[in-house]
Amino acid sequence: MKIGIGSDHNAFEMKNQLKDYIATLGIEVIDFGCFSPDEVDYPNIAFEVAKGINEGKIERGILVCGTGIGMAMAANKVPGVRAAQCHDTYSAERAQLSNNAQIITMGSKVIGIEVAKKVVSEYLSVKFEGGNSARKIDQIMQKESEFSK
Repeated sequence: MKIGIGSDHNAFEMKNQLKDYIATLGIEVIDFGCFSPDEVDYPNIAFEVAKGINEGKIERGILVCGTGIGMAMAANKVPGVRAAQCHDTYSAERAQLSNNAQIITMGSKVIGIEVAKKVVSEYLSVKFEGGNSARKIDQIMQKESEFSK
């Protein structure tokens, strides 16, 4: 599995710690930025991770900013991408199992690094298996296609 990770300046330290943690799980991580604690706007970083999903360069993404809200909103603007804000392990599990979310987002001002590691671990440990949820995801993707015409 290949994971993309990105953050704004608010979550620069958390991103780096998560990147190191994911690597200890034996998973390849591609860092999409930011690359310093200097102020940076988050949308382009979210767009690049989401684009990486669409282009097949990465299988899943982890985005962190101050709250996780802005990153989710930005990533969800990229057609075909489903990003879910998760601050607990149950939401992270369900983001993948029920919603086939390719990206999760978190807020460095909302949760600490140890909880973030557990959220990431849970998200990466499960795989979408379809079932009743596939029908619902298909409905979302169909509506997205209609809106983009």
